[in-house]
Amino acid sequence: MTDPNQPPVTPPPVNQPPIYQAPEAPAYQAPAAPAYQAPEVPAYQAPAAPAYGAPDAYGQQQPYGQQQYGQQPYGQPLAQDKYNVLAIVSLVSAFFISLAAIITGHIALSQIKKTGEKGRGLAIAGLALGYVRLVAEIVLIILFIVLIATTSNSGYSSY
Repeated sequence: MTDPNQPPVTPPPVNQPPIYQAPEAPAYQAPAAPAYQAPEVPAYQAPAAPAYGAPDAYGQQQPYGQQQYGQQPYGQPLAQDKYNVLAIVSLVSAFFISLAAIITGHIALSQIKKTGEKGRGLAIAGLALGYVRLVAEIVLIILFIVLIATTSNSGYSSY
């Protein structure tokens, strides 16, 4: 469609070159490679296995036959997150055997101080419950002996 308000446009002649011609692109030349000399790399040497019971690079004791390189295996907690087993035993045994709770609680506190493991609160709770239960047992034994002694000496008889 043509617009009547615009002047007519004449097409360019067919044999004439176009008005604008792009300059030719220069031929590609690869840049000169810099002189490269590989640095000397020492041969890889695996870290020596620590002796049995000797601490590793992180200060943790390694049991015989186990070695750690850098990270903990997937799914295993870090060594600092380990609770002292005797602290747990102290707390559990406080409900059943007071003397065992007291002994294991004191040993657990000593181990926790040396190794830095978690569980100090468990050991103290086991100690406290163990001592309370021991005192209660002693009081009950004394009351039982007094009760037996008073009923046998009162002179009451069923005959």
